[in-house]
Amino acid sequence: MEKRKIAENIWISRLGVGCWSFGGGEYWGEQSQKDVETVVRKAIDSDLNFFDTARMYNDGASEKSLGLALKHHRHESIVCSKVSPAKAYYQTLKEECEISLKNLRTDYIDLYMMHWPINPYGIKHFTEDPAILANPPTAEEAFAAMSDLKKEGKIRAIGVSNYGVTQMKEAVGLCPDLSANEIAYNIISRAIEAEIMPFCKEKNISVITSMTLMQGILAGIYNKIEDIPKHQAHSRHFKNERGQETSRHNEDGAEPEINEVMKVLREISADLKISVAQLSIAWVFANQQVDCALLGSRNEFELSENIKAAEIILPSNIVEQINAVSLPVWQKLGNNADYYENTANSRIY
Repeated sequence: MEKRKIAENIWISRLGVGCWSFGGGEYWGEQSQKDVETVVRKAIDSDLNFFDTARMYNDGASEKSLGLALKHHRHESIVCSKVSPAKAYYQTLKEECEISLKNLRTDYIDLYMMHWPINPYGIKHFTEDPAILANPPTAEEAFAAMSDLKKEGKIRAIGVSNYGVTQMKEAVGLCPDLSANEIAYNIISRAIEAEIMPFCKEKNISVITSMTLMQGILAGIYNKIEDIPKHQAHSRHFKNERGQETSRHNEDGAEPEINEVMKVLREISADLKISVAQLSIAWVFANQQVDCALLGSRNEFELSENIKAAEIILPSNIVEQINAVSLPVWQKLGNNADYYENTANSRIY
């Protein structure tokens, strides 16, 4: 598996293991710890070394599950975790890092990220505490805390997640050694191609992508948009009423355009004799600006399928065909990389 350098002495596999489901929880349901340990062991045996988790994933259960699975493999792994922007006060952030270290059963975190930008809309998604909303943390204290954690050896590299160009400029000004930006990217979510990817390339900030299969939508498991569970249809891709009370973007979505994309993906995958999921994954890996793409794997079979997909090299004409059919979705949704808020409320800018 190809590896990319994201910081001094830190090289990560281009396919990363997304650990959101680890530990089980309301969003993804039950998750067998035995399966987690099998996935982690097979990943390492397959030369995958990057594992992505966060304090908020299943209220810390994801970190604990990953830490248990890495008990005998910590030296073979690169671990990323994240801290909530609502917990970004200097002392609170340092305390959160200590909790993550304990959960992960380690004395250092390889890549530590600010989970979302520190702004009012970002913070509101993590807390309803009126004191925090009235006096939110600042980027200055957050990155000062992260820089100090790095000096103390508690973390090896500093990253951000879901940051736009303006926010990255501020972060780089406060933390010149910013290593990576983790952000959503897939066939129907291409906003970062406009400005975010070029800025990252210019500043030598690694791009780690998430939502590769758009939570199953690009895996081809739904025959029609109406079949998508409501809690997975609340992004701007779908009309606001599709997600009912979970939607908050008040936009019209791009459902006809997405239907056309899925039709073409099914045709291409049939011609290539691969699954729609494999095609969707291979398309992301065809973009050389993606240093690492995250994929969740609930069991050994799913991991094996993800590895196979990551190794598929798509012909350039296929990539161009997918780019062309997905362009109307991008044009409809625009360059707002926050797929859950409208432009006026975007947490990413």
